[in-house]
Amino acid sequence: MLESDMLPSPLDSSTSYLSTSTIVALCLFFALLCTCVIVGHLLEENRWANESITALFLGLCSGVVVLLVTKFHSTKILIFNEDLFFLYLLPPIIFNAGFQVKKKQFFKNFTTILLFGVLGTVISFCLISLGAFLLFNGIGITNLGIKDHLAIGAILSATDSVCTLQVLSQDETPFLYSIVFGEGVVNDATSIVLFNSVQSLNFSSINAITVLKLLGTFLYLFCTSTALGIIVGLLSAYIIKTLYFGRHSTDREVALMMLMAYLSYMIAELLNLSGILTIFFCGIVMSHYTWHNVTGNSRTTTKHSFATLSFIAETFIFLYVGMDALNIDKWKTSKASIGTSVAVSSTLISLVLIGRAAFVFPIANIANCIKTRESTKVEFRSQFIIWWAGLMRGAVTIALSYNQFSKSEIASAEDSALMITSTIILVLFSTVVFGSVTKPLIEAVKLRHSKPDISGSTDNQEDLRLLFLESNSSVNQRRSTLSLLRHYPTTTVHCFWRKFDDKFMRPVFGGRGFVPVAPGSSPAEDEIS
Repeated sequence: MLESDMLPSPLDSSTSYLSTSTIVALCLFFALLCTCVIVGHLLEENRWANESITALFLGLCSGVVVLLVTKFHSTKILIFNEDLFFLYLLPPIIFNAGFQVKKKQFFKNFTTILLFGVLGTVISFCLISLGAFLLFNGIGITNLGIKDHLAIGAILSATDSVCTLQVLSQDETPFLYSIVFGEGVVNDATSIVLFNSVQSLNFSSINAITVLKLLGTFLYLFCTSTALGIIVGLLSAYIIKTLYFGRHSTDREVALMMLMAYLSYMIAELLNLSGILTIFFCGIVMSHYTWHNVTGNSRTTTKHSFATLSFIAETFIFLYVGMDALNIDKWKTSKASIGTSVAVSSTLISLVLIGRAAFVFPIANIANCIKTRESTKVEFRSQFIIWWAGLMRGAVTIALSYNQFSKSEIASAEDSALMITSTIILVLFSTVVFGSVTKPLIEAVKLRHSKPDISGSTDNQEDLRLLFLESNSSVNQRRSTLSLLRHYPTTTVHCFWRKFDDKFMRPVFGGRGFVPVAPGSSPAEDEIS
């Protein structure tokens, strides 16, 4: 009896290496994740609610319970962690988006995506920064420096591609999905580059050379990040095709795909590049080559595993944001009245609306003037949906806000806390209001399947025209190529890429047509187009 009393209990042995608070936090989050899955299933047919909003509300409710239990003392459960978001939650979401994206539709609109994602983000950054500088003084916030105002412009320019992915469908609205999501990926990368550039700028001597350095930094970041993602993706395809892991174990090839995808993101962060761009293009390359080199069972496994990890990370993020909204320490530190808090939040929301409209409609109409085919032009209804869907802000905005104002050397502690809490209000408002209205809005303007037959027939006609490239003589072929490149640049480039891919890339890196056979494997039912 004495011996049994002296033995440690299971709870005591577990607490020797895991703290009780850690176990409680994990149990709470896993229980909430399960609840989100169940509630999301029950609300699948609901026009207004989606899983993002459900997770936010559950996060808020659980945050209230935690505060009541702790008698309104903030706990670590309610504090937003930037490293957790950028290193563990964001990579699987962006990778799966690149892995599952309709590549032909994405690259068909790549020029428009770059215009919105790069030029549009810069325009929004300038307008929001200028608006914050002019309006905050009238509200009574006078302790923010130039760096803080520019950081606000970069922070609020980052749209929430995670929430947008849940609102739009690439099967129901393929054009809108490719534009909004593609812009979201490029937008996040551009916003983070602008934010990091603001941190490194010396505002005592701003001139034309500084602007050129900013431009050069972005071009370097975009090109090198994209190249790194492509290189890692091709390397994974070559290794799996050459070593053929599937003949012994399908687990190894699945594990290698996952590890190399995450490795690309970490290498990019190590080199101070854009991990978002790197892992996105790594996902595109892996879906084009690596995915076809694995066995049938591995194709099914990877496709659903990546989607599941992305889904869990998305839900976790919105739970996290909802609970972080009740970080009582920040609300106490701000010491702002309700009127001041509402005024600052309303100002930020107004700047987001104006900054978004200032580039979506002008850029879309300029692109329409350049395009020759009616089927490729962005009509006004689509422009409105693109503007509306890009109004949502999410965890990237909160993470950058914490990074700037929790370490600001110029702004006072009260103003810094006020900016963080106002950013949280903006994220909650935009996700709940704009996110819930997006689905009914798309149905109201009847954009689903608006132009499938026109665009499909046009593409088929262009493919028929491109057959002349193979049959004409060298002189006529050169003239025909220039004519097609001038009138149908996207399809012509795609045709030449397809020829180059079939002749040089696929023999080395595999891809569609490479059929590995392993004992007990079966072909995957679904193809990633």
